[in-house]
Amino acid sequence: MTGRDILTLNLSQVGDLIGWAKAEGWNPGLDDAAPFIAADPKGFLGCFVDGRMAAGISAIRYNDRFAFIGLYICHPDFRGQGHGRALWDHALTSLGTRTIGLDGVPAQQANYARMGFAPAYRTIRWSGRVPALTSPSSGLVSVTPDLLPQIAALDARAFPSQRRGFLDAWLSPPRTALAICMDGAVRGYGALRRCHDGFKIGPLFADDEEHAETLFEALAMQAGADEVHIDVPEDQTVFSARLQRLAFTAGFVTARMYKGTPPLHDRHLVYGVTTLELG
Repeated sequence: MTGRDILTLNLSQVGDLIGWAKAEGWNPGLDDAAPFIAADPKGFLGCFVDGRMAAGISAIRYNDRFAFIGLYICHPDFRGQGHGRALWDHALTSLGTRTIGLDGVPAQQANYARMGFAPAYRTIRWSGRVPALTSPSSGLVSVTPDLLPQIAALDARAFPSQRRGFLDAWLSPPRTALAICMDGAVRGYGALRRCHDGFKIGPLFADDEEHAETLFEALAMQAGADEVHIDVPEDQTVFSARLQRLAFTAGFVTARMYKGTPPLHDRHLVYGVTTLELG
């Protein structure tokens, strides 16, 4: 392999790209690579220069109508040489006519807009610590394989596509996954994963604020004394107010942006985004 080549990344190379994200201060999870690959085994691309990875990106094909771009990083040794832009152009072309989503930081939103991405809503990262619950909900259960069909059905309402393969991996150890079950029905679910700095909760999907708050607090208390982070859509004002009362602070802000027709999904179910890298 000589010159510049764009290739599909394997599991080890996706792990390298996630390591770059850590170096950029993005605070990825410690065990993200395998479930990321499960979302789309051909969805991670790298630009290689004389055999060395110069840039990487996720371009996840969720179905024939919706895709998501993330983890777009050029290694510092190769910046300003056009490798990142070549990879970006290749990734977008590979997604065809699908609507493409991304979570853009403020510094890049104007660039994405020039490429045809339009903002849909902002997401705000809240960070803090949660004390132990005084009375755990009787409907709170650990996610088990028998619950996955119901969880996948709820997830497909909250997210723009079915993604069962990803969920099977994402909701497995070492992540902690909990659900709210009432009268035999899953009313919400969420996952907690260890990151390089504390823990992140995502997704957090529920049919009302009460169930979302119960799930959030039960997951967050699993982090012990470590800090917890969650990316909350800005229109979840009641839930955000609850986080403020828990002394969580607002920080990192992104904009969900779409190129193409925005996908249909029940946004009111989304209290915490799954991950900014995959949507």
